[in-house]
Amino acid sequence: MKTISLLGSELLGMLDDEDRALIMPHLEELRLGPGRIIHEPGGIVDHAYFPRHDALVAFLVPMADGETIEVAMTGREGAVGGIVSQGQLPAYARCCVHHGGDFFRIPVNKLDQIKARSRRIGSLFNRYADYIVAQLFQSIACNARHSVEQRAARWLCAAVRRTGRSEVALTQAQLGGFLGVGRPYVTRVVARLKQEGILDTRRGAIIVLKPRKLDALACDCSALINEHYSLVMRGLDAP
Repeated sequence: MKTISLLGSELLGMLDDEDRALIMPHLEELRLGPGRIIHEPGGIVDHAYFPRHDALVAFLVPMADGETIEVAMTGREGAVGGIVSQGQLPAYARCCVHHGGDFFRIPVNKLDQIKARSRRIGSLFNRYADYIVAQLFQSIACNARHSVEQRAARWLCAAVRRTGRSEVALTQAQLGGFLGVGRPYVTRVVARLKQEGILDTRRGAIIVLKPRKLDALACDCSALINEHYSLVMRGLDAP
């Protein structure tokens, strides 16, 4: 039997030895490239995915005019797919790999069976779902309250933190799409931050040269969400 290590997935790494023994035989290891669609709106979610290491996934909501707006992002700290729901349900948002990398994958029906056998696994995924809802709430508040510069800085800081890389693979047009604003707004923000020596760009990428200064420009939404993640996940052993 192939031996699988849970290395690289912070969420699965929180499981104890007994629960790891339940889930590991059913995990498939795979590598997904940037732009890979994991599921589309209305499509049946038949697998759960766990990003590993520097893999990064964006949740995007398509609008009537053809544009898409990012509503959440997850990396090695989390999961994508039906980790809470029972059975194979339709997706609401598009789930797209932003930064390619390694993943674990497990069929949703198999995961349902495992959750039925382990209260701790169900509790872990319920707590993570709470964090995702909080991320969505904070995203709505952020979009309503903070400037394009603050939101762009927050997004880039979050991408650097999740991937561990100072070079973020995306175009300015993509960043504008994620933020729900036109490219001219993002172009002005990036140009200003380049003048200040905080960012640099090359074709298809934005490079963070001074992460501390960029973090100082960002709104505090990421810090609030990170704090909530620590609070809800640290309480895993609570009844």
